[in-house]
Amino acid sequence: MRWPLDRFAFGGDYNPEQWPEDVWAEDIRLMRQAGVSMVSVGIFSWAEVEPRPNEFDFGWFDRVMDNLAEADVAACLATMTASPPPWLAKLHPETLPQKADGTRLWPGARQAYCPSSPIYRDHAARLVDQVASRYHDHPALALWHINNEYGCHTRACYCDVSAEDFRGWLENRYQDIKTLNEAWSTKFWSQRYDSFEEILPPRTAPTFANPTQQLDFARFSSDALLECFKREKEVIRRHSDAPVTTNHVPLAKTLDLHAWGKEVDVVSYDSYPDPFDKKAHILAGLSYDVIRSTRNGQPWMLMEQAPSAVNWRERNAVKAPGQMRLWSWQAIAHGADAVLYFQWRQSQGGAEKFHSAMVPHAGPDSRTFREVSALGAELQQYSEILGTQPTNEVALILDWDSWWALELDSHPSTVLTQTGALLSHYKPLFEANIGCDVVHPNADLSKYKLVVVPNLYLVKDAANLNNYVRTGGHLLMSFFSGIVDGNDRVYLGGYPAPFREMLGIKIPEFRPLQDEITVEILGSPATGTLWSEEIEPETAAVKGSFDFGPALTRNEFGSGVAWYLGTRLDEEAMRTLMNEVTAGAAVTPVLSGLPDGVQAARRGDFVILLNHTTNEVEIRHKPK
Repeated sequence: MRWPLDRFAFGGDYNPEQWPEDVWAEDIRLMRQAGVSMVSVGIFSWAEVEPRPNEFDFGWFDRVMDNLAEADVAACLATMTASPPPWLAKLHPETLPQKADGTRLWPGARQAYCPSSPIYRDHAARLVDQVASRYHDHPALALWHINNEYGCHTRACYCDVSAEDFRGWLENRYQDIKTLNEAWSTKFWSQRYDSFEEILPPRTAPTFANPTQQLDFARFSSDALLECFKREKEVIRRHSDAPVTTNHVPLAKTLDLHAWGKEVDVVSYDSYPDPFDKKAHILAGLSYDVIRSTRNGQPWMLMEQAPSAVNWRERNAVKAPGQMRLWSWQAIAHGADAVLYFQWRQSQGGAEKFHSAMVPHAGPDSRTFREVSALGAELQQYSEILGTQPTNEVALILDWDSWWALELDSHPSTVLTQTGALLSHYKPLFEANIGCDVVHPNADLSKYKLVVVPNLYLVKDAANLNNYVRTGGHLLMSFFSGIVDGNDRVYLGGYPAPFREMLGIKIPEFRPLQDEITVEILGSPATGTLWSEEIEPETAAVKGSFDFGPALTRNEFGSGVAWYLGTRLDEEAMRTLMNEVTAGAAVTPVLSGLPDGVQAARRGDFVILLNHTTNEVEIRHKPK
């Protein structure tokens, strides 16, 4: 997709319906002053443009779009379907979502719709048709913003409408009930089904629900929301070939973003690091690498961030002077071609009135607006960065199926999380200024010198990773990986069965940890937490040990090398291990020898330096 602008997209969510029209002229004047080049508009406008069923009023929105065009501000035009108006719930209460315990979620907030509801989908499609037919050739239109933050609040619906849709999804997946029973292991606890009609979503039950039922429902729920997206996209395509996007919430477990990345023209992401967290930029960097990789490394949009404080944490920190600029440039360093905010003008009322905005309650004579305007002017000087991509030598593996299955109940330890596993491996790479992609286990791995598998509990097909090592790749895998197949059924014969030959080990038993233990890693003492295992080397060499056996192994397999780590190491030991592994794989940092807290990232021929400390530093390195 060609980027729709010849400059960085800079701006934010614009909600003019919250204000009288005499404020709109000031909005346009201030947008020009701040260097705004794009706004997302119409996201929550459904009730305003369709105040009653099938009665549309776009007159006021026409004026908004015309104002933007006249000011040369591009519109990321929303389909307006993110929050249905109250009249839809009154006419059709069956469109409202339901929790696993049967609680109905009522209007009064947002996202009060069942994703599987044909009534909701039909009303949404009718609205999208009105919007797309009216504005498809408007000079302000740059791209389409479908819905908003799918799955942020309504992650799944357990109502009867969803149950019927779930049964259809299952029948399409398994074809016959016998195959489903085998996949779901229904002989356990007398759960055998005689027909698909007997199946329900995994509603609240006396104890642990069937794990594969839960896994399939997570898959179904992601697909149900994706069907909503595709339905709206299909309507848009009848009228317009402008690019389409939708914005995802931070590290969205709810949605299989690999599948979603195939359906959008450009991926968009909302990022809200906590200023109270001194290491928040590391999780943000991981998030950006995840979202960029869902679209094969193409430039992406930072659709939302806070100019200063948010309003939804227990304590909402204000961004320090310069922090908004720093974190905006971090997104650019990780591949973003757009820097936008929630929102343009801070709301006077409503649930997010204390969420910061580009124009705060204090107005333009404020630190926030001055910083926003300075960044807008600065970005205009760097349009050469647009379209460039990071080129990385390391890939982390992430699979949403495995994520969903890993965090189900009734496991050896329920404190093992996918995000925790990712961060523990990503952090030492980030701090060494080694860039990463985050890819599906079946992705093309041939361009990477090193592949890191923080956790891959569920493995549908191990061939790609095995072949990567066999043909010369270097790989580091950590504990509780290669345990179950795509139906959450355990591979027999010793863990991790799909990777035993490649890793050169066999694991008869897990030993989850309650307390820290001392381990030896690469000849030095270290601390292990969370997990340990009985590792039996077969062809692997032992490189670290618990007091009862191996903790770290290295195996030569084919032309490559595979490492295996059986515990969660302390940060210093993890850095030592990652340094050893990256050196063996001949991985090079963007820049070496930088002070702690200084990040270097490469986009094309550009190197971007980011100082995440509060101290001034002088960098004398000259990139090659």
